[in-house]
Amino acid sequence: MSKLWDKGWSLDEKIEKFTVGKDRELDLLLAPYDIQGTIAHITMLSHIGYITQEELGLLVPELAKLHELALQGKMEIEPSVEDIHSQVELMLTRSLGEVGKKVHIGRSRNDQVMLDIKLFTRDSILKTTALVKELFDSLQAASEKYKDILLPGYTHLQVAMPSSFGLWLGAYAEALADDLDLLHTAFKMADRNPLGAAAGYGSSIPIDRKETARLLGFGDLDYNSVYALLGRGKLEKTVSWAYASLASTLGRFASDCCLYMSANFGFISLPSELTTGSSIMPHKKNPDVFELVRAGCNRIASIPQTLGAIMSNLPSGYFRDTQILKEEYLPMFSRMDDILEIVCFATRNLEVKDDIYKADGDRYLYSLSVEKVNALAASGVPFRDAYRQVGLEIASGKFDMEVPEKVSDLSHTHIGSMGNLCNPAIAERFYKVLEQFPKG
Repeated sequence: MSKLWDKGWSLDEKIEKFTVGKDRELDLLLAPYDIQGTIAHITMLSHIGYITQEELGLLVPELAKLHELALQGKMEIEPSVEDIHSQVELMLTRSLGEVGKKVHIGRSRNDQVMLDIKLFTRDSILKTTALVKELFDSLQAASEKYKDILLPGYTHLQVAMPSSFGLWLGAYAEALADDLDLLHTAFKMADRNPLGAAAGYGSSIPIDRKETARLLGFGDLDYNSVYALLGRGKLEKTVSWAYASLASTLGRFASDCCLYMSANFGFISLPSELTTGSSIMPHKKNPDVFELVRAGCNRIASIPQTLGAIMSNLPSGYFRDTQILKEEYLPMFSRMDDILEIVCFATRNLEVKDDIYKADGDRYLYSLSVEKVNALAASGVPFRDAYRQVGLEIASGKFDMEVPEKVSDLSHTHIGSMGNLCNPAIAERFYKVLEQFPKG
């Protein structure tokens, strides 16, 4: 039997093709988790007497073989089979006969797919988190390395005030600390067992949901069986919001890098081998890596709205609409991980211009206007009078100040300023959240 719902009639080929959609392709990502969930489920069934120890002894080794096959990427969903759940049961039945048909007792494809998605999500968030940590450490290291090198700060793309490479890079490290907090919230939602909710209304079989939660390493359960299935879509949207936040951080950093690498700024550069060229202009060294990061992040940032639109008018209970969520949701994780890896690699290879103010002091002279206003205010001149005085000097072309060469030439000492980056405090916040994720 290739369809779990088979009741003796054939489905029209055109209808089958449309309703299966991309499930055969996408379900291969879920295959290891589906088998893992089946092992936990039948182990629980053996404890409550619905599967004998002898039957369990046949099923578990066979499922272990399938699990290894799935991990190696060698699992295939046959053309006549509609999803991974059907494929696993079919392969068990072929190998073991009638006992293979017992694995679906007390569950539905509804709680089965929700379980697969949660297990997949947990592992995927942990992988992403490891990459976020790597990028965080790289940004903090670069912030410390370049903390005394001045960088013009901009508002409205107009020269504003002095900044530093340490302050700029450290800002994105702290942004990752907030993103990690959201990832942890998303992880907690994924770390609750839905198995046993069946089609959303539980089962007359006395299944032990706490036992399957323990076997699968869940931190808790989705207790109400209706809510366990209502979580389909809500989980994906919540997780995608966390990824969208991370994408916003990375996309904005990439945009900064594109701007700072342009000839009109020239603040940073990448080694030639990390840039691309032009088919017509031999001088070009393009920051394509950051441009593609920016576009990829914008793509991820759009996912919550797409998922929300799919789910926006569904009542309670299961509907096939939710199948479409996979197409947007499952590929999101590998896309983000690819972006994180390349941003981390590029960040470690960034080269900064260490004499911007020294070489181009006249261009950034007015960025020192606030320094002069503050100096006058510190000497007792009322701030508004000092502001007006410096403004008149600028208007008359008489403004002048000694151009600093490094951060320590300026008096920026308060918490979070370029002279007091507070990188250890930011690291403490980041690692405090990181420690809340499970180890290993």
